[in-house]
Amino acid sequence: MFRERHRQRRRPGTPPKETILSSILGEFLDPIDALFTIFFSILFALLFTLSYGILIYHGVIPSSFAGGYGQELFVTILGAVTAWGIIDGVLYVLGEGLARRERYRLLQYVQTSDSEEEAARAIASELDFILEPITSDEQRHALYHDIRAYLSQAEPQAVGIQRRDVAGAVATVLLSVVAVLPSLLPLLLLPDNTVLAIHISNVVSFMVIFAAGYGWGLHTGTNPWKIGLLLSSVCLAMVLVAMLLGG
Repeated sequence: MFRERHRQRRRPGTPPKETILSSILGEFLDPIDALFTIFFSILFALLFTLSYGILIYHGVIPSSFAGGYGQELFVTILGAVTAWGIIDGVLYVLGEGLARRERYRLLQYVQTSDSEEEAARAIASELDFILEPITSDEQRHALYHDIRAYLSQAEPQAVGIQRRDVAGAVATVLLSVVAVLPSLLPLLLLPDNTVLAIHISNVVSFMVIFAAGYGWGLHTGTNPWKIGLLLSSVCLAMVLVAMLLGG
């Protein structure tokens, strides 16, 4: 699953560099989850504001009608983002439960395998995508056999929905809403000048995306300016594609 394959969990003794992303909502969301939650929240806002701005520019929506539509647009975007946050939160809970079930299946397979090599190969299929770029074949082979020895004596853990899953879902919804609020404030503060409010909102949206990418760059030790610009460019490209396809 995407979340399970791409998240970077915090390990005792090896804490990542603290950034805005790694500190968001404490331990409820991993940095990669927080990053994409912010990304999709802003993406939703931009789909509305850019589309609406184009309609005003081409005269599809009369300027007189658009003038007092800021508050309505604020409510519409906030509602859409909240709804998507709830959907994403539910998927988060389901994903966590299914991922635990997958790990339980691996434990069962390791404990019932006919040979150590067969069990080690099963473990390798789960971990190679993480360890292959940073370890040698010999290191991984020894590690997988050590893990097999540990798992052969391990007791299965609960695989159902847990409290931290619900906390992560709530954190997802809250972050979706909080991330988009700076972009929506111009619509609320300038209700009678929707065109100007939309322009300011778009600028703020890309600033938020850039800040999220910048924070991710700091978190991973890469060039934060490049990551910020890359994320902003990808967001703009996705918005344009969605608009061209009628989304």
